[in-house]
Amino acid sequence: MRNIIMAVVATVAISLSVTGQTVTVGLVSSVTGPQPMTGLVLWPDQARTLNESHGASIQLEFAYCLPCKVVTGCDADGNVQYDWTWFEQILDDVASRGHQLVARFRYEYPDSKDVDGKTKGMTAVPEYIKNLPDYNETYNKVKGDGATYYADWSNSELKRFTKQFYADFNERYAADPRLAFLEVGFGHWSEYHIYGTTLQLGKNFPSKEYQAEFFRHLDRTMSMPWGVSIDAADDEYSPLTADETLMELTFGCFDDSFMHKDHEIGSKDGYNERCWQAIGGMTRWQQGFAGGEVSYYTDSDQKNFLNPAGMYGHTWEEQAAKYHITFMIANDAPEGNYGTGERFLTASLATGYHFVVNDCRTDGVTTELLVTNTGVAPIYRDAWFAIDGTRSATSLRGLLPGEQMWVTVPRAIELNPDNTAVSAPVIECDHILTGQKIEFDADVTASSGVSQIMVDSDDSSPCYDLTGRRVDLPTPGTVVIKDGRKRVVGH
Repeated sequence: MRNIIMAVVATVAISLSVTGQTVTVGLVSSVTGPQPMTGLVLWPDQARTLNESHGASIQLEFAYCLPCKVVTGCDADGNVQYDWTWFEQILDDVASRGHQLVARFRYEYPDSKDVDGKTKGMTAVPEYIKNLPDYNETYNKVKGDGATYYADWSNSELKRFTKQFYADFNERYAADPRLAFLEVGFGHWSEYHIYGTTLQLGKNFPSKEYQAEFFRHLDRTMSMPWGVSIDAADDEYSPLTADETLMELTFGCFDDSFMHKDHEIGSKDGYNERCWQAIGGMTRWQQGFAGGEVSYYTDSDQKNFLNPAGMYGHTWEEQAAKYHITFMIANDAPEGNYGTGERFLTASLATGYHFVVNDCRTDGVTTELLVTNTGVAPIYRDAWFAIDGTRSATSLRGLLPGEQMWVTVPRAIELNPDNTAVSAPVIECDHILTGQKIEFDADVTASSGVSQIMVDSDDSSPCYDLTGRRVDLPTPGTVVIKDGRKRVVGH
């Protein structure tokens, strides 16, 4: 019997029930890969092709999405009718690789045949709107970009539909873990410009009044993280920067030409950095994501930006930290010398959040963790530390880089005899895929000595001392083995 008891003492965890002393829990954990909802991004076709070499180095994929592919009509009461099959297939394809989607719905895409497979530059406006007698699109062959049809923003149903579409989309997909972020906007590629075509507000681009209405509508209805192009800082197109109430709304930003030659102030242009500053004073990232796409200004930009020596005087890591980047499309990077799976991994780790547990304590009833964010951005979805399915009351959402906070889980963590954790706490999030995991770093040294564990002395369950002998009347304050676990007898 003694040998059996001593084996139990050596191997079983200490279960804390009620304690008179708080102990520091030995906890070791590490971040091993890019975190969910962060990192470099590939388009689905590229991600599919490179899944073996790059699949574990990314968490996100990007796709342009077309309203006309999911809208089948509108009934007499104004209810938009949908068939989401086309979009569901995109989500399922991306999720099959363990990744989440960054989606951007658009109306205009110069020279693209995506709508009907044959007509260049056709808008993705739903067919029922195009068939209205007072709906009239315009056309231009844009130099350098190609044939482009423009949605008719004088049409009242287009304006009504656009707001209703995003409300309906949010209702269906806000809680879908296959979707990470939504990008919105107007103009070419929804990037808030129609360069090469004469701007006509209220005709080939929404009026500023409608845009303000649209943004306020999204702020009221959207519960998923959404963002708009930094080009919305251009007051020729947009009302955003001139209206303090719009600037107070919570939304993210994306930059469709990140790290190009003249991106920074002090370069020849500096337009992009000035837009970042204007649209959020470089602090919008604290509540809304900062993302985008590495520049296509030259064929070599995407292929060279991962060069550890930098590109145009700046490294990827430097720029990701400066702009607090959470995700960035880099679809052509694997075609260059630097876009290996290994480099994608390190580059992705330079984005987004990165949690570290610096202390872990338990009193036998609750567990407290001192958590800091050593990344470059917060997490934009709720996530909680959890022990055996019990979550902390406090979410990690919004914990900024360099900040730390105590998180309390209303459950004791199970300990080994040396006060190390039997198993580490986990971070739970309802907005990631089943196979994804939010990791954290930890290297916490356990308290020395025996944990103070209280047990009732009148409990009928037998107790044993540390030599394995049964103790019928254990002395209060002594350490015993009870129910296969080490405990301290209560007074």
